[in-house]
Amino acid sequence: MKILGLETSCDETGVAIYDSEHGLLSDVVFSQVKMHAKYGGVVPELASRDHIRKIGLLVNQATEEARIGLQDLDGVAYTAGPGLAGALLVGAGFSKSLAWGLDVPALGIHHMEGHLLAPMIDEVVPIDMPFLALLVSGGHTLLVDAFSLGSYEVLGESLDDAVGEAFDKVAKMLDLGYPGGPLVEQLAKSGDPDRFDFPRPMVNRPGLDFSFSGLKTHVRNTIAQHPIDAALKADVCRGFTDAVVDVLVVKCRRAIRQSGAKKLVVAGGVSANKDIRNGLEMLGKEEDVRIVFPSMQFTTDNGAMIAYVGYRRMGLGERDKTELAVRARWPLNELSSP
Repeated sequence: MKILGLETSCDETGVAIYDSEHGLLSDVVFSQVKMHAKYGGVVPELASRDHIRKIGLLVNQATEEARIGLQDLDGVAYTAGPGLAGALLVGAGFSKSLAWGLDVPALGIHHMEGHLLAPMIDEVVPIDMPFLALLVSGGHTLLVDAFSLGSYEVLGESLDDAVGEAFDKVAKMLDLGYPGGPLVEQLAKSGDPDRFDFPRPMVNRPGLDFSFSGLKTHVRNTIAQHPIDAALKADVCRGFTDAVVDVLVVKCRRAIRQSGAKKLVVAGGVSANKDIRNGLEMLGKEEDVRIVFPSMQFTTDNGAMIAYVGYRRMGLGERDKTELAVRARWPLNELSSP
């Protein structure tokens, strides 16, 4: 069973082919980062147009790398949401048209379910459900109890800024550029961890929800009180990163103890941050819990995770209806089992 996966939820055009017998055959991604960087963030209209320009070329590249033809495909999976509506429609329209032409099924996939299962794409040690998951990206911060494929309970989420969004906004305050996450991580390496002690929002309140807006405001006020130089930028990045790591560790520890979970999957673009990985790996040792991360190539948006979830769901007989529909907003706990 060979499934083509297309990811167009935001500013990466991802195309991949997953084979039920041989695993991932190809995985190509085109990033729009350079185009959006001059605007300081993603411009939805430009993102949609660029997906249109690139998607057909990337499908050709993916089939060539997989050494198969389009006629060898058994299905087409695509991101149906959440994400930018225009960008989602590009992938959905292309996928359903291609599937119709090939007389194979198409299936819309939840973007966050793709991230949730991304560690399974090239797993060395099997990762079986149930498990606890922390999904951290530019648009989402979620703690999820994953019972089985399609059966998820959101235990906690950000009440305002997602953690990746907070990284980008702090980078913008310091005039570092876009995307901000990797730039903040790089500068934090040389920062003084003792100079700034930023607040850890909501860690002293019960529950598993997150809030990063107050932390972001505290950082802005701190920057305004000091002359901006290289040392300040590095020290702010260090203090901000330490605060974020502490918040994530506290909430994950609480979720582990409440749920009794023995596995914690950490996925999404922000899971590539080494400080966050180190903090959560230490938590795993302290709580005797296995911490699982996706391979670095599968942390950011990619077609491989969509192709993989498509294979899992189509293998159980799930298929799209005929209408073209995407969901810019789509809570993970509204996702149904196949």
